Amino acid sequence: MKRIVVLGAGIGGMSVAYELRAAIGPDRAAVSVVGEGDRFSFTPSNPWVAVGWRKPGEIQLDAPERLGRKRIGFESAGAERVDPETNRIVLRDGRVVDYDYLVIATGPRLAFDEVPGLGPEAHTQSICTTDHAASAWTAYEAFLKDPGPVVIGAAAGVSCFGPAYEFAMILDADLRARKLRDRVPMTFVTSEPYIGHMGLGGVGDSKGLLESELRQRHIKWITNARITEIGASELRAQELDDRGESVREHTLPFRYAMVMPPFTGVDAVRQARELCNPRGFVLVDAHQRSPKYPNVYAVGVCVAIPPVEQTPVPTGAPKTGFMIESMVSAVVANIKADLDGRRGEAQATWNAICLADMGDSGVAFVAIPQIPPRNVTWARSGKWVHVAKVAFEKYFLAKMRSGHTEPIYEKYVLKALGIDRLK
Repeated sequence: MKRIVVLGAGIGGMSVAYELRAAIGPDRAAVSVVGEGDRFSFTPSNPWVAVGWRKPGEIQLDAPERLGRKRIGFESAGAERVDPETNRIVLRDGRVVDYDYLVIATGPRLAFDEVPGLGPEAHTQSICTTDHAASAWTAYEAFLKDPGPVVIGAAAGVSCFGPAYEFAMILDADLRARKLRDRVPMTFVTSEPYIGHMGLGGVGDSKGLLESELRQRHIKWITNARITEIGASELRAQELDDRGESVREHTLPFRYAMVMPPFTGVDAVRQARELCNPRGFVLVDAHQRSPKYPNVYAVGVCVAIPPVEQTPVPTGAPKTGFMIESMVSAVVANIKADLDGRRGEAQATWNAICLADMGDSGVAFVAIPQIPPRNVTWARSGKWVHVAKVAFEKYFLAKMRSGHTEPIYEKYVLKALGIDRLK
């Protein structure tokens, strides 16, 4: 019996494990997942956790128990090293897991070390993991007793800007509800060349929509910003011009700060140098397959995708839920084809859908394909986006509880937005 190992138990990893089991059945291959700990977290809800609108347990599931119902194995020790030359993973407890097929779905390494003073172990909060978001909520509770300036930011090398925008506006909505907003100056600091770039070169009028939202909420912004250092109570950043030359130095005092860190590939994977690019992201061909190791596939944030365009401060291309769903479907189809003795030729569509919650409103973006020029460029705002994101959270968690494998974005989200299904 063939052994298929999925490295990572996040949205991509859990989804690919469920879909593999459904596609190939329980008797043709053993499917197992290697995770960090035994909890699955719905990371898009982390901004709500950070302001106390959700408790961690409300967006987490017991991964071994849920996967076990589908006859999918689980290892919680985490990976120390992937060795694609010998088809094995060395776990952190020293045990070895052998595989015939490997699907890498680790998500990113959070490179807090690239900016002095960045991260929960230093001077800023994070919403990249649910544990970080829970710590951010603890810090926010203390902040509410003595509020003051807030800085929300995205460092150079970030490839996921949506959560930073969401958190800034969710924080604004929460402070207004508490009648404290008038005591909290807010500044949004981003490596993007303009508001609404999102690592995508903009989507429709994303620049105008998001600038309007920030203005209405009295949130100042600094773009083309390279955050250079963060102290206990102030953030320093260089503002660059279009040629990448420094035009202004900013020192921003804060009593609370949340800054999205740069992303790299995780250490266990990036050690296999021929598997990855210099930043540690996994190189794949059009079929999500490693060009060097044809039995290794990758999905999600760990995949190497070049930036949409060169920007004065480096920005990465995001991997949205729609794109991850498409990658998962392609990987499953290609592994199944290989088991059937055929060459897998399925390709992911790499389209983007983003539902950006703003606490009491929101903005929705659709880019098909993600990298311009596009067949569909669509952006809308309104209170309905907040309602849609809450509904999406409930549906996805229900899907993870049941092991349901139906594609959400193509079957439901595009239809709900009134956009025809496009490949």
